Amino acid sequence: MSMLFLTELIRSRPVLTYKRVVAGCLLVSALCAAAALQADAADDAIGRLMHSQGPSAEEPAKSLPLAPPKPLPPAGAGPSVGAKPQGPLPIVMSARIGEHQDRTRLVIELSDPVNLRAFSLANPDRVVIDMPEVSWRLGAPPRPSGFGAVKSYHYGQFRVGNSRMVIDLNQPVTVSDTLVLPPSAGFGYRVVLDLFPTTRPKFDAQAGWPADLKKRESDAEKLAALIAAQQAPAAGGKRVIVLDPGHGGLDAGTTGVNGLMEKDLALAEALKLARVLRGRGYSVVMTRDNDTFIPLRQRVAIARGNRADLFIALHADSNPDSTITGTSIYTLNDGRSDREAGALAKRENQSDIIAGVDLSGENNPVAPILINLAQRDTRNRSSEFAANALKSIGQVTDLLARSPHRSASLAVLVAPDVPAVLIELGYLSNSGDAAQMNSDSWRTKVAQAVADAVDAQFARVPGPSQAVR
Repeated sequence: MSMLFLTELIRSRPVLTYKRVVAGCLLVSALCAAAALQADAADDAIGRLMHSQGPSAEEPAKSLPLAPPKPLPPAGAGPSVGAKPQGPLPIVMSARIGEHQDRTRLVIELSDPVNLRAFSLANPDRVVIDMPEVSWRLGAPPRPSGFGAVKSYHYGQFRVGNSRMVIDLNQPVTVSDTLVLPPSAGFGYRVVLDLFPTTRPKFDAQAGWPADLKKRESDAEKLAALIAAQQAPAAGGKRVIVLDPGHGGLDAGTTGVNGLMEKDLALAEALKLARVLRGRGYSVVMTRDNDTFIPLRQRVAIARGNRADLFIALHADSNPDSTITGTSIYTLNDGRSDREAGALAKRENQSDIIAGVDLSGENNPVAPILINLAQRDTRNRSSEFAANALKSIGQVTDLLARSPHRSASLAVLVAPDVPAVLIELGYLSNSGDAAQMNSDSWRTKVAQAVADAVDAQFARVPGPSQAVR
């Protein structure tokens, strides 16, 4: 029965009362709703399982069901977090978040069994799902509405041998034990995790790093700093330039209006700039040369461990005003900045929080340099390079119209003995900027312009432009 049919019925039979028409409409709505529920249930294997485990065919289970009586991998089967990959990586084939009245459900589908664990962190509220290194092949998974318990989520490689999903929360939750479903009906292994609403005191009492993971994180950072110091290149008369492609791994940064991710853009530009600088005789160290996550303080440690003469961080900006365009360069300030610069610093300094890094017991990473501003020479050399770079870059692309040289309290610029800048290549929120930053020819011109500025900084005579592939 359609609304058009009801309309014709009203016209042809005026004796029908208003109440009978309303009853007919309600009947149509009920039939449509029932059909939609049946369609959803047919597509939701987890939902069917929940219903089948309930007290009756009509009543869903009120607690997590047991896995069907099919062979499951023995305890400890599959790779563990931090283990070196042996053979092909397990593949994450899909992930979805279902928002229900009494819980929020996360389902992760994998090609192989893995050992994973979940725990919650407070301030800000997050759920961290740690797993061995996997290959993420999710495409564009559906995003949560943002009105339920889940605000957003991020996923990707955290360290070598370690992948991670971090769920940002709108409200306190308690995390269920994981339910593992074996492959069936065309699905791979499915890991089901439920988030139930809870009170703030209970969440805070449960939140925190497991002791063994906390030690693992601390050991990993100490090892990374030791390796950076041991691998510091012999000077040999060469200037050492540290390039820092922003974000990486599960921290994608800003996503452009054309789908270009900031982490990919920053890495592509850094690789191109590294080739130009090496061609001009510099020793170049990169904080990352692949899609992996590097904590902010480790990026600073890499620069200091390599006794860098210059640190260049590469990023891309975004703004609610899509008309704003152009390249800008940031240097460290003394704690004062305008609203826009302050907002950018807040976004960029969130990287460790996004990745679920253990920040307990840490002071504000910007605090040491702000407390002691005796490193005037370092700051002056940073500003000098920013001026040289803007002059050079301005010859090949547009600069931010208003004050392209800016300052902010950026955590990656705090090394007291290393001149440092953060280059915002453009605005991914602007269609024109996003399109040109996605162009290899544009990135080549900008890389050569930045290299010219490095030459000027160290009073080198620029050689012929290096061919870049």
